[in-house]
Parts: sequence; structure tokens; C-alpha cells
Amino acid sequence: MRAVVVRQPGVVELAEVPTPEPGRGAVRIEVAAAAVNPVDLMVRDGVGGTLFAADREQWGVGWDVAGTVDAVGEDVAGFEPGQAVIGISDRLDVSLAAQADYVVLDAGNVAPAPTSVDPVAAATIPLNGLTAMQALAALELRHGETLLVTGAAGAVGGFAVELAAAQGIRVIATAAAADEPAVRALGATDFVPRTRSLPDAVREVVAGGVDAALDAAALGPATLAAVRGGGRFVSVSVAATPIPLRGTTVTTVLVRSDRRQLEELVARVDAGKLTLRVAETLPLDAVGTAQRRLAEGGLRGRVVLVP
Repeated sequence: MRAVVVRQPGVVELAEVPTPEPGRGAVRIEVAAAAVNPVDLMVRDGVGGTLFAADREQWGVGWDVAGTVDAVGEDVAGFEPGQAVIGISDRLDVSLAAQADYVVLDAGNVAPAPTSVDPVAAATIPLNGLTAMQALAALELRHGETLLVTGAAGAVGGFAVELAAAQGIRVIATAAAADEPAVRALGATDFVPRTRSLPDAVREVVAGGVDAALDAAALGPATLAAVRGGGRFVSVSVAATPIPLRGTTVTTVLVRSDRRQLEELVARVDAGKLTLRVAETLPLDAVGTAQRRLAEGGLRGRVVLVP
């Protein structure tokens, strides 16, 4: 089979490799679509060879997958060959990952696919949907509180705006000025163009600052300064996590697989309550082009690879 791999830092390639077999508790998925995310660029540029992951000769690329169960390992319940699923490969230290003809995942990393969208759209759910859901859970938001979401037009930020608004949270969103209509359509009550000084602009909307912030754009201290003293802050980037000043609670959330949460996201999609965005679809052998487009920025939605 073909798989996208990194064998030397800075170089991504499509290689011919043996098709993996599902072990105990795992399923093999025939990949229909796999989204491209910033973590893929990290793996390409050498994260796989750092303390984040065990040393190996080859690193697999890709975290998001939609496809069909092809084979089931021992002690797996709830999945059978031919079943449409989505899943997440939530590890850096693997030789093969989701951008391939086939991928093997633990059954706990997989959920039945939504029935209302095609696999290309479904492939945009796992990584960014779970990140947004887990970040919001860490903030322990209460109905009526105020939440600042940076990068609100991005993949994580867009999901966070929509999920928070559904909880009755007042969402103050920041993104490019041109994204205001789209971000408000997701449920943002207030909008701050990212060209403005964030703390000052937010305080014009909410006196004293917001109750909580989800820093999807990794702005760090600038986002924290818009949070009231004693408020809550969540970062999705280790490097952009600030010091918890003024009694704020600062948390870094790194995504983890969670089948129950995946199922909840799928249910929201099928109920028409979660918006999926695909920027472009490319063949698997155009992975280099897909990564370049992601690195250039400005995408609204994910580039998705189709084997």
C-alpha cells in the first residue's frame, strides 16, 4: 500500500509499504479521506525525532481519517468490515498514520461516521473537533459566561465558537475582518478584528475582561491579558502557554482520543448543529502541495487528501 511518511527532517514522501495488520483491540480502516493539519508540518520538520516521540527510522503522517472498516482484530466489539467510520491517530511516534491507503487504529480511537456528509467532510471532524471540545471542557464554562476565542475562523476556533454558543456562552471572537460574517454565523455574539489590540478591544465589549479564553491562534500573553483576574485560560500550544498571572487558571490542552466525544461530534453533525468546512480536496500523491497550502495560511477549512 501507499503511505505518507517522513524519513528525514523536512522531507515528506509517498512510499510503498506493507499493509498493516490489526492487533488485539484494533481495527484496520480503508482510508477514503484524510485531513491535513499543522501537526503534519511539525512531524515533517523533525518533531518525530525529538523528546515528543520515540526515535525511529520512519514517522507516519496524518491524524484525521474517514473510511471503511476493512479488518477487525481480536477483542473488538461494535465494529465490523464494511462499516463507515471516522477516527484519530493521536500519536507522534508511529511508523504509519492516517495519510495512507490503510491505517490501523485502536478501537477506542474510532466512531461510526456521520450519515449526513461524505467522507471528505467527515475527515475534518476528529482532531479539531476533539481539541475544541476538550478545551471547552477544561474551561468549565457556565451558561451566560463570556468566552474569548482567538483564531475563530480556523479549524479549532470555528468548532469552539459553535460548541460554546450551543451551551449558552457569550462568545467574543477574533479573526480577520473579512471573516466576521462567517464567525458570527457560527454563533459569535461579538467580533474583534485581529488587527486591533486584543486586551483593549475586548474590554470595550466586556468591562474588566472575559471570564475565559480559548487561545486557538496561540497568541499567548495578549490573549491572557484580555481575561479578567481569576478567570480561566486554555492554550492548545505548549509553546504559547503563558504564565498564569493575576490569579488566572492556565491550562494546556493537547488532544486525546475519546470515542464517546467522537460520537457526540458525529451526532451534532447529523443533527445539523456542527459546521464542517473543506477548503480543497487533493489526491494522496499531492501531499507536498497540500502541506504548502496549509503553511501559506489563509485557509478556511481543511485540505483533505483522497487516496
